[in-house]
Amino acid sequence: MNVLKKCFPSVILSKRSASKNLVAMLLVTMLLAACGDDGSTGSPTGVKDDESSSSVEESSSSVAKSSSSSSVIPDSDRGSSSSSSAKASSSSSNVISSEAERSSSSAKSSSSSSVTLSGGSAGVEGSSSSVAKSSSSSAKSSSSSAKSSSSSVKVSSSSEYVPFNHSVTLAGEFEVGEDAYKQFVDERNGRSYYYITIAGKDTSGNPNSVTVMAENLNIGEMVRGIKEQSDDTKIERYCYKNDTTRCDMYGALYQWAEMMQLPSSCNTESCADKIEPNHQGICPDGWRLLTYNDFYTIWHANTNDEGVKGLRSSYFSGSNYTGYSLLGSGIREKEGNFTNIGMGEFWYYPVEREYEGDAGSYVQTNSLGTSSIEAPGSNSLGSKTYGRSVRCVKLETEE
Repeated sequence: MNVLKKCFPSVILSKRSASKNLVAMLLVTMLLAACGDDGSTGSPTGVKDDESSSSVEESSSSVAKSSSSSSVIPDSDRGSSSSSSAKASSSSSNVISSEAERSSSSAKSSSSSSVTLSGGSAGVEGSSSSVAKSSSSSAKSSSSSAKSSSSSVKVSSSSEYVPFNHSVTLAGEFEVGEDAYKQFVDERNGRSYYYITIAGKDTSGNPNSVTVMAENLNIGEMVRGIKEQSDDTKIERYCYKNDTTRCDMYGALYQWAEMMQLPSSCNTESCADKIEPNHQGICPDGWRLLTYNDFYTIWHANTNDEGVKGLRSSYFSGSNYTGYSLLGSGIREKEGNFTNIGMGEFWYYPVEREYEGDAGSYVQTNSLGTSSIEAPGSNSLGSKTYGRSVRCVKLETEE
């Protein structure tokens, strides 16, 4: 019976019903005859085991193949035999390994796909490129905008000050007639000046005419108010409050020796022997420094019936009937301070004056304020080291 169990376990196990014992015994007898005496060796069992193993192997292979797609091992294949179970387990491991590889492959594929989508796909690449280009374009646009802004700031910075339009300080046609003003360009610095010919009477009461600048002179290198104009190799100027825009509007301020284009030592000592008729000083070629007689003629212009008020521009509380267009340019005091802009106009004449025995430090000067009602006389004196305005007169009155 043990032999039978050994050879045919599945049969013995499956034929346990008493009603079928007889039929089973007959079948066993017939089978014993077929097995013979070698039944105890287990060869048939070995063959059966091989077949079973083969069957399981095939099943395992089948399962493995099936598992490659489903990765699930059927319960019917799990307990066939220890070899079958081992192989099935090995197969299962292989399947798991295979599944892991597939998962890895899937991950690689996904990674590859992801890379492709982010870098290789034409659509995405184009989009990325488009974004990059857009970003680059935006950056360039931003850079361009920054440059434009910088340029705008530079332009704004350079255009913060617009050169003063001196025509607004001049008299109108009603005061001086049509086309009374002409322009002259100083070749030394390219600056343009308005000038006018004014007819009147001189200090002797004789008819006289003067062709004179309708603006104050502005030439030279600016030095700060605390310094003297002591460099005799060049023309130096003061600008009110050391601001060159004030020079543009009001003209520059000069010490007497600078105006005369004489050595700076002439500010503290007499240089009367160096003064010439029609003294040019720092005026352009063809022009000379204004004298008191010139000023008197302008003051007594044929068109002026308002006295000193007719000498001042409307910018300087005047009626400007002479067309002379005086502005309140202020003054640089000898200590280096600036004062009286918009309130007073101060100028020198090319004449020295003795004061209390000092023949070198004082000269003839004049000044006008916003409230002046009388023109200054010819005996006014002032220190040479102040900074005052300069007007130039054309040597020839005929064009």
